Amino acid sequence: MTDLLSSVRAPAPDAPAPASPDEAGADRRPDWSWLPDTADAPTEADLARYRDATDRLLADHGVTYGGTPPVTADGAPTAGVAEPEPHSWRLDPVPVIVDEHEWSVLERALVQRTELLDAVLQDVYGPRRLLGDALLPPELVLAHPGYLRAVHGLRLPGAHELVLTATDVTRDASGAWTVVADRTQAPSGAGYAMEDRRVVAQVLAGVYRQASIQRIGPFFHALRLALAQVAPPGTESPRIVLLTAGPQSETAFDQAYLSSMLGLPLVEGSDLVVREGRVWMRGLDELEPVDVVLRRVDADFCDPLELRSDSRLGVPGLVRALRAGTVSVVNPLGSSVLENRALHAYLPRLARTVLGTDLALRSPETFWCGDPVALRHVLAHLDELVLAPTYRGLRSGTVHGWTLSAAERAELAARIAADPLSWVGQEPVATAGAGAGAGAGAGTAAEAVRRPGHPPAPTAAVLRTFAVARRGSYQVMSGGLARVFLDDADERPAGSDAAPDAGPRAYAKDVWVLSSEPDAVRDPWLHAEQPAQRVLTGISPRTAENMFWMGRYAERAGDKVRVLRAVVDRWDDYHRSPRSAGGRALAALLAAVGADEPASWRTEGTGTDLRALLLDRARPGSVASSVRRLAEASAAVRDQLSNDTWLPLASLDRALADERRLVAARDRLDAARQVSPRTGPAETVGMRAVLDRMLEALLAVAGIGAESMVRDLGWRFLDGGRRLERAQFLVDTLAATLTTQRSEDVDSLVLESLLIEHESVITYRRRNQAGATVATVLDLLLLDRTNPRSLGYQLDRLREDLAGVPVPVGPAGHVRSPETRDRLLQDVADLLTELDTATVAAAVTEDGRRDRLAEVLDSMRWRLRAVGDEIARVHFVHPAPSRSLDDAWGAENTHAPDADDAPGTDPSAAAAAEDGTRGADAVADDDRGPA
Repeated sequence: MTDLLSSVRAPAPDAPAPASPDEAGADRRPDWSWLPDTADAPTEADLARYRDATDRLLADHGVTYGGTPPVTADGAPTAGVAEPEPHSWRLDPVPVIVDEHEWSVLERALVQRTELLDAVLQDVYGPRRLLGDALLPPELVLAHPGYLRAVHGLRLPGAHELVLTATDVTRDASGAWTVVADRTQAPSGAGYAMEDRRVVAQVLAGVYRQASIQRIGPFFHALRLALAQVAPPGTESPRIVLLTAGPQSETAFDQAYLSSMLGLPLVEGSDLVVREGRVWMRGLDELEPVDVVLRRVDADFCDPLELRSDSRLGVPGLVRALRAGTVSVVNPLGSSVLENRALHAYLPRLARTVLGTDLALRSPETFWCGDPVALRHVLAHLDELVLAPTYRGLRSGTVHGWTLSAAERAELAARIAADPLSWVGQEPVATAGAGAGAGAGAGTAAEAVRRPGHPPAPTAAVLRTFAVARRGSYQVMSGGLARVFLDDADERPAGSDAAPDAGPRAYAKDVWVLSSEPDAVRDPWLHAEQPAQRVLTGISPRTAENMFWMGRYAERAGDKVRVLRAVVDRWDDYHRSPRSAGGRALAALLAAVGADEPASWRTEGTGTDLRALLLDRARPGSVASSVRRLAEASAAVRDQLSNDTWLPLASLDRALADERRLVAARDRLDAARQVSPRTGPAETVGMRAVLDRMLEALLAVAGIGAESMVRDLGWRFLDGGRRLERAQFLVDTLAATLTTQRSEDVDSLVLESLLIEHESVITYRRRNQAGATVATVLDLLLLDRTNPRSLGYQLDRLREDLAGVPVPVGPAGHVRSPETRDRLLQDVADLLTELDTATVAAAVTEDGRRDRLAEVLDSMRWRLRAVGDEIARVHFVHPAPSRSLDDAWGAENTHAPDADDAPGTDPSAAAAAEDGTRGADAVADDDRGPA
């Protein structure tokens, strides 16, 4: 067993012991010996292609880890908050292989451990016999921040308190499975596991078809059943939601993906309200009852009235509804008390007492510093132990004692002595490096990253397993999520939180459990045992708002791309001749798009900023800024969208990233050659190709919305946002280009560019053989309701969309009247009806201004902006954050990470954005949208 994959397979009875890292050597390769004799194992060239294909698929599917940072109104990062973009999910396509026999042994051990934890949870929130009999020190439980007195005595319906759990395991040097951590609050990673399986199955299609492996789909079916079965008694068809911390959560993708798989609405705390002792979801015009909440928010942030008063993520009154028995929360509030690392020291004794058997899965030897004897041992062996806090929310992270200097150890010893209840010491897990101890098949990642430009080889790995309550016991996912750590990563299995991310210093891996029954696969979604679940039919105001702004940002990006294409074409033709008709038309177009004239046309300056209008994400109104906002709005409503939506969105990001790299490379080359900034043709070199790529992707986004979405409320807001944005853009460009009279030859070129920007040039040429005039262009772009780009067409569609949206009812039955919204739209329609295009085109003042046209367009412009404000007022009202009466407004730490964020993360830093930043997206026209 010299390869890394073999470390996770059960050795044959006569097999040698797993190799150590030195014995294994540096040239390990993936082990494909488990494949049938007739199958061809992938070659090294195949693996290289698989890795590239995996990266592309993950990008195309929009798979990320890490939340969206809060931003200011100009799109810049909030002061004091880092701007780490959600990074790509790193996946090694070669799977971890686990033998069927070994997995069955591990599976039984996981079920036993989960049943024990469930029994402990029921006891500590019930009779507390374990505390009274001194099997558990009372202060270990009652002093732990995860213990919530407010929910003592509350029970979920059914036999279990823990519905969904995760256990992180690794291999020790002997090859035995060892538990690193228990995840009982709100485990993350199941969605990542399914996405990994789907990507790997596609990339390794040939291998996957020949492999006899157990499927993980039945686990998610079991989860749907489990959620339905814990609904309050008497609920025949429960309504279930998934509560998220929002797109700022580090595992936002995992949450949205899971909600889509289970068919659950993805809601934030502001989407829910407690009325008359039960939980309701806010709809646009009514409240819908909620029976079960699958939460991904830390428990103490779930109710600002009875738990953490400075939280803006929870549902005020949720604990009250729990006491009334009208809602079930999974996992129950307070279950994070089981994540206390100190509990590892007592689980073997508890297993013998509670279950009457020995604990099959052990943890590293653990010493809780709350025990005076253990405290003395820890302080005497600081340089040999892994030191860790008992609560993940503490700022102190895991410390490897042997890495500290003498002064640092003395400081740590003082901290531990001052607060011994909050610390544990654990023996490090000797994992035998990336070989036998890796436990999750690190070897394939080692081979993958040994190429130039890749990170170092892995040294340790952790396997996250999942279990769900099922038929009086637990069902374990037949696979899981492996994470492989790299050489210079600080995290190691022992004592680490082993969060499920595959960040910059780690890779994720799919886990294949071999099966002896190759034909035993069946589709769990077609199984007769289906959960009786009622669907919530409405959408929340938050969802409606994000759908609306998704439409607006998609249209805004497309509009800017079309404008830049027209300008670049004129630039390439006329930038050398500023005095010609083409040069003067180019100057007019540059002014309309908000770009500077080229340096060669002025005595000062460094050139145009056309490329900044494409690439600068911090520049309001740029293509990159709109694309970024489009991605953020889409991520917030991922559960509402087709999976195909992420293909064109990924293409947009890829096109911009490729162009940024090319520009940076050219700039470095110019600097090395001491060449002045590029002007002339070089200013737009390559831009047309990038713009064409982006327009193709944006057309795909529009096509998915037009042809693949049900015409429900979400689609109406999506389409309404697109129509309003297109109308505003049209009026703006007409005002910027046609309100000034120029010579006939210049105007003809400007009019042609204007028609190209609005995709109407072919129609215009077919209808008007005599050439372009201002009046006829206005007819086509303003009045022609058969033209999908005309203002009249946008108004008709927008009014149709709004007519299909219910009128919201506010508190105490107050109706937020759409009267002003509808009147403003009618005013714009009346202006169109009364418009005489020939008269306004011919009415020119002595200084060359078409004042009457400018007046009409200005009247339309401010009314259209007011329509946007009215739509927000009527449909997107955000409830004021609820706080307890003793809370001081303006408390700094107002948010929490999601319930399973990365270890050592400061809740205030990894938190969701302040409510005040929602809607902060100032662009050139001062429109605002959700962040």
